[in-house]
Amino acid sequence: MHVLVIGGGISGLAAAHRLSSRGVRTTVLEASSRVGGKVQAGSVAGAAAVDLGAESMLARRPEAVELARAAGLGEDLTAPDVTGGALWNRGEIRPMPKGHVMGVPGDAEALRGIVSPEGLARIAEDERLPRTELGEDAAIGEYVAARLGREVVDRLVEPLLGGVYAGDAYRISMRAAVPQLYEAARQEPSLLAAVRAVQRESRRAAERAEGEQPPAFLGVRGGLGRLPQAVADACRAAGAEVRTGTRVRRLERAADGWGAVVEGPEGERSLTADAVVVAVPAPAAAELLRAESPGAAVELAAFEYASMALVTMAFRRSEVSLPGGSGFLVPPVEGRSIKAATFSGSKWRWVAEQAPELTLVRTSLGRYGEERVLERDDAELAALARTDLAAAAGITAEPVDTLVTRWDAGLPQYPSGHPARVGRIRAALGSVPRLALCGAALDGVGIPACVASGRSAADQALAEAGESSKREGRESHV
Repeated sequence: MHVLVIGGGISGLAAAHRLSSRGVRTTVLEASSRVGGKVQAGSVAGAAAVDLGAESMLARRPEAVELARAAGLGEDLTAPDVTGGALWNRGEIRPMPKGHVMGVPGDAEALRGIVSPEGLARIAEDERLPRTELGEDAAIGEYVAARLGREVVDRLVEPLLGGVYAGDAYRISMRAAVPQLYEAARQEPSLLAAVRAVQRESRRAAERAEGEQPPAFLGVRGGLGRLPQAVADACRAAGAEVRTGTRVRRLERAADGWGAVVEGPEGERSLTADAVVVAVPAPAAAELLRAESPGAAVELAAFEYASMALVTMAFRRSEVSLPGGSGFLVPPVEGRSIKAATFSGSKWRWVAEQAPELTLVRTSLGRYGEERVLERDDAELAALARTDLAAAAGITAEPVDTLVTRWDAGLPQYPSGHPARVGRIRAALGSVPRLALCGAALDGVGIPACVASGRSAADQALAEAGESSKREGRESHV
């Protein structure tokens, strides 16, 4: 059996690893010059390694940690050396409040010092308001604002969700982004009660778990950007072929599987396979599936994406004094250019150890609906980041090196109704045999979600191809 995996991001690599580790002949086709998608490593100041995309993965979901260990990175998994983020709120860097679920508090007191006294009073009104019926979905910002007031959304929900999706909280699907809270809010009489219910269940789960609780997040020494190449190497060791610089121009059904027209360093050629896993962003998937599943293609083409940029700066340690913690988030209502800053040398011990004379700081700019800032050139983006760092943390030193990384249309948006759209796509593809679709646009933007999506797609493609082969064998025998 031969399976094509189109796309060498983390979802596609997870699918390829699943297939090749089970002895399936696997070919990965990646259009760009490298694997990994938005998981990428680089260097600043000549030698200091740094992540230019995702820098950590949620460790309380097992999929990404399992993949890293299977790829030989188990000994290099590391927890942040410093935890506890902060908010740059009303001109001050304040510790991130506790007692909330993605910025939604279970009690007004949890946000004292973040929202105004009027905002605290508005939060308390929630338990006196009539119950709000939740339908199939809701925009989390709109729902929270209606229950607790806009200040909660603007000051806490927005920066937290923006850090994950680079999106607008007033559009983001509650059911997709915070499913536990969505389900609890359908049962409880108020939103505050729903948050407390989620927190109680979280405590019970921690009590049921045996042994010491793992850290919430893990990174990789030398950068999480090492993960894609390690997985690709593991796939090759298991017999898979991983091709970069190879774009799939067309997919078409064949009598016993699929045919693909690909363009790579050797020119244009045709490949055949028993099954296909499509692991590319939604617009590219729409183009590939337009002929074979027009219904799915229409839905995929409607996906929206946000662009962002990372400005990574290396300062002489002797010239910089950082606030405590791992960094800070910036509420959009503050009107600043950056939306977050990470003190990489404080957060990750390996970053500080590799270049003890340097301090590395990473800032992010741009989110859905606010991409105009990204029209500026790299020097202007760096200047904006430095201006905000000076205002927030008093960092006025001249960096010894600056690196700007742009992720154009990098993060899929999950507007209200997203789960229903994904359901329609899956239903449309149900009549297309031996083909599975995966990726961040469908199943979650976090690395564990992408790994799970890739694995599931691999299992689906393998099962369908195997069942078809058995059926064809029976028919041939008859």
